Amino acid sequence: MSSIEPFLLKQRKESAGLKAILWGGVIAGVLDLAFAIFYYGAKGATVMGVLKSIAAGWLGKAAMKTGGLGMAALGVASHFLIATGAAAVFWAASWKWPVLVGRCFWASGMILGAGVYFFMNGVVMPLSAYHAKAWPLTVDLWVLAAHLFLVGLPIAWVARRV
Repeated sequence: MSSIEPFLLKQRKESAGLKAILWGGVIAGVLDLAFAIFYYGAKGATVMGVLKSIAAGWLGKAAMKTGGLGMAALGVASHFLIATGAAAVFWAASWKWPVLVGRCFWASGMILGAGVYFFMNGVVMPLSAYHAKAWPLTVDLWVLAAHLFLVGLPIAWVARRV
């Protein structure tokens, strides 16, 4: 083995990791955001309202009443940052535990989706500027299912493919 081969192998692994994280984050972000727009739209929310509600995590409930496209853009950016963060956590975990991207990748993806759901609703939302109630944690089965199938599963699938 030449002295350059370990360097090239490391570069290939880093490139694969970046690809898995970015694609996993984009795919999960698009699917989850589409679900949120349709789900909350069926309950009367507008697309702008959904996007501004995400931005409200940074700026508080006033973000829902103020701001326009800039506030919505902050919501979109925040949403994809979170989805990409979930993909990065999964990718890092899969290096420590390769079984996560093995034959049962779908199970680890669904566990990831559940973890993201409970972390967002039990930790992030209560600590955000929006100040959502943490406990007792209520479970919306539709939103939980969306996190299982539209967030966790795509991230695990992309990590497996890469």
